[in-house]
Amino acid sequence: MPLIKLDNVSKLYGFGDATTIALDEIDLVINKGEFVAVMGPSGSGKSTLMNIIGLLDRPSQGRYLLEGKSVARLRSDQAAKIRRDSIGFIFQSFNLLTRLNVIDNVSLPLIYKGYTKSKSYRLASSILDKIGIQSREYFYPSQLSGGQAQCVAIARAIVNNPKLIIADEPTGNLDSAGARLVMEILSEIHAAGNTIIFVTHNPDLTRYATRVVYMHDGNIIHDEKTAIGRVAPRAREELYTLPIQTVDDDIAGVSALIKAIPAHNSNPRSSNRTKKNQRKHRK
Repeated sequence: MPLIKLDNVSKLYGFGDATTIALDEIDLVINKGEFVAVMGPSGSGKSTLMNIIGLLDRPSQGRYLLEGKSVARLRSDQAAKIRRDSIGFIFQSFNLLTRLNVIDNVSLPLIYKGYTKSKSYRLASSILDKIGIQSREYFYPSQLSGGQAQCVAIARAIVNNPKLIIADEPTGNLDSAGARLVMEILSEIHAAGNTIIFVTHNPDLTRYATRVVYMHDGNIIHDEKTAIGRVAPRAREELYTLPIQTVDDDIAGVSALIKAIPAHNSNPRSSNRTKKNQRKHRK
């Protein structure tokens, strides 16, 4: 039985001549354990699709089955319970609560579920340890780098052991090193048997996916299986130049994961001296 099944799902906004079709009779099946990348230009319907799958919005028409159960017309409290218990969200802007420290942010879903504070802290700390950022559990979001903040958001998304993880542009606000770290962590989570759907504009990130869905004007125009470690064939066409994957690239990915972005105690003067020495050698 599929984890997700959309039948003839459409989403319309506005009325009359001002009606906008965000999704146009979408059919989509996602099985348990898949790692699905969703690509397409801005305005193609990617975020609307994620909102419907994540029960943040309702389709205007069509059926949505989650583990065989119809969830397209749930009451708001019923949808909220399924989101809390079964779906983990990772957002481009992290959405961490600035007044709470890391461990409080991560344990929040467990508190809402009725866990005691002590048990929530134990589970949250364990997840942070697995992701490699436990040393930051009493830091506040303002004290974190972008990559660290997204790692905390991932920990919060998976602390409830959800059946589905939805990531909407999870690397959109990160530099290349932070993006690599986040995707390596998501890859580890997928390898443990989790189902992940992520939206991206970056064709190179399709190398982490097992399947790529392409959208345009509210339609799914292409759907292809892909091998982990290789850029999806259709996504490859969108790259002007594609760097060749090398052993050094793999090592860089592992290094990023091992480091889990610890704080760097760099010495600016030492760095300046190194640059001066490098210039001397060039001369």
